[in-house]
Amino acid sequence: MSIPSSPYLSVIPGSHEESQLSTLFPSSSLPTADCQLSSLHLPTATCPLPTHPFKIFIAGHRGMVGSAIVRLLQEKGYQNLLVTTREELDLTNQSEVHGFLAAEKPDYIFLAAAKVGGIHANNTFRADFIYENLVIETNIVHAAWKAGVKRLLFLGSSCIYPRDCPQPIREEYLLTGPLEQTNEPYAIAKIAGIKLCESYNRQYGTSYVSVMPTNLYGPNDNYDLLGSHVLPALIRKAHEAKLRGEQSLTVWGTGTPRREFLYVDDMAEACIFVMESGVQDGLFNVGTGCDVTIRELAETVKQVVGFEGTINFDTSHPDGTPRKLLDVSRMKALGWEAKTPLIAGITKAYKEFLKT
Repeated sequence: MSIPSSPYLSVIPGSHEESQLSTLFPSSSLPTADCQLSSLHLPTATCPLPTHPFKIFIAGHRGMVGSAIVRLLQEKGYQNLLVTTREELDLTNQSEVHGFLAAEKPDYIFLAAAKVGGIHANNTFRADFIYENLVIETNIVHAAWKAGVKRLLFLGSSCIYPRDCPQPIREEYLLTGPLEQTNEPYAIAKIAGIKLCESYNRQYGTSYVSVMPTNLYGPNDNYDLLGSHVLPALIRKAHEAKLRGEQSLTVWGTGTPRREFLYVDDMAEACIFVMESGVQDGLFNVGTGCDVTIRELAETVKQVVGFEGTINFDTSHPDGTPRKLLDVSRMKALGWEAKTPLIAGITKAYKEFLKT
């Protein structure tokens, strides 16, 4: 396979010869299911497939989700993967993004680039979170359309849904109530990304799809205690408490909020699955369909890490949203379900953490 070169582009070669490559995004038949999909444009038969070499741009390939997508694409034998470092391409710079996509003209884009963080980071750096995410999304989506990109997958977040919406959370609950205040700027930016894809599809006939993951964890997670999400923070706290021989571990909040957690390799599989399915537009929740309390999560991390002390809860810190459990019936209707049980995923994540 002929792989194009670029002065500011890193190209990841696969390990298979061209004759061994399966065509990316093969057609699939959709299973029938009792699920409300009337607002989505689903394929009714098979999808026409490219029979020539093509490019896949993974924006945010160094992040947790982006790196998992790259790993899985490589495992499947896909060769022509385009990635750039921040030094090579600043996604917040409109002219750079437009120039890059106009020159490279990728066929497919996974938009996994984003500024992310936990409650403390979201609540402290509110301007940074809304500005950087809005700029990245608008730059890439608009430049993708101008460059004639065939398909784009936008990764959002479950925080887009109202704080007190019914559980489990269905996609149609978007914009039906007030957001959680601690991460409202980030959520608004992600909602804007969904509406960007929806609007370009409607006005320009593009095929840009949005997926909303639940809380993710796994390789390449952020373990900085000031900027991380709850699960990686718990892994680091429990590990360090074990090394110091401490008798107790303090966790922020009451421990009563319920959260859903998805291993990042499952998320990567879901992203590629959606692109393969031939879905032309719409919003899809991606999760496990089950949740645990923060107390139960902390006890599970304690077990995996081997910390033998007690767990205390500091109720002076906010809990955030009381419960966030996604309704994943749309993904199930397409034929996808998460595979990794929580304790197995945390065990894998802890092994990766020990390598850092």
